[in-house]
Amino acid sequence: MKEVITLFKEQFKNMGIVFRISRYEDMASYQSHYLGLVWEYLYPLIQICIYWLVFGVGLKHGTSSGVDYLPWMVIGITPWFFMNRATLDASKSIYQRVNMVSKMKFPVSVLPSIRIISNLSSFWTMLVVSIFVGFLYGVRPNLYWFQSIYYFFAMMMLMLAFGIFNSAVSVLIRDYHILLQSVMRILFYLSGVLFNFETGSFPPVIVRIMQVNPFFYVVSGFRETLFGQGWFWQRPTLTLSFWFFVLFFLLVGSHLHYKFRARFVDLI
Repeated sequence: MKEVITLFKEQFKNMGIVFRISRYEDMASYQSHYLGLVWEYLYPLIQICIYWLVFGVGLKHGTSSGVDYLPWMVIGITPWFFMNRATLDASKSIYQRVNMVSKMKFPVSVLPSIRIISNLSSFWTMLVVSIFVGFLYGVRPNLYWFQSIYYFFAMMMLMLAFGIFNSAVSVLIRDYHILLQSVMRILFYLSGVLFNFETGSFPPVIVRIMQVNPFFYVVSGFRETLFGQGWFWQRPTLTLSFWFFVLFFLLVGSHLHYKFRARFVDLI
């Protein structure tokens, strides 16, 4: 637990550095493209259109929950796009910045946070699009929308815990990042982003196992918030399992990070 406290102290102490570097990386990533940062928002919109045409129109896939498929899918895919990119970017944040780590005194623990923050701009844009689509389908603000603050906090804590763990393991085991990419592709379909497995024909045991997935917790949480379907404390088992998952990766990730941080440059 002491290592977790040290981790949070470094995050808060270097918050200014995190935001400045994340803004710089946003601009640097697309400076050679004609549309620049527009691609940061255009790519997710194109993907949403493809999924909607395939699953919502072509396969006529419903949600079986009284909600139109397009707003249901859009509000679910918005946090998923962020979490997927933030997870993969954070996992390679340390070994991609080996020059920065080796040539100057730099708080290495904030490198995953920089990659997480840099992906927030597209998340906010997609969230606005999601709310707009919801308005078109009759979704209106309600008391449940205040719950989005909780789910945003939960999502960021998950990304920090997963990021600090993945970034350390990716240095120790270089093949890990490739494995993580495959795992995230599988989780895309197991997190209920494109179809509602809770109302499908899956056996109850399988449904319970799939619900434990922390990415599903965030995705379904944003949906319940936008559509006013329930509070997070009405799902105590899933809430406790989610925070257990976050705490586990915070503890293990912080331990690995501080145990091997002095050797990161040599290992890379």
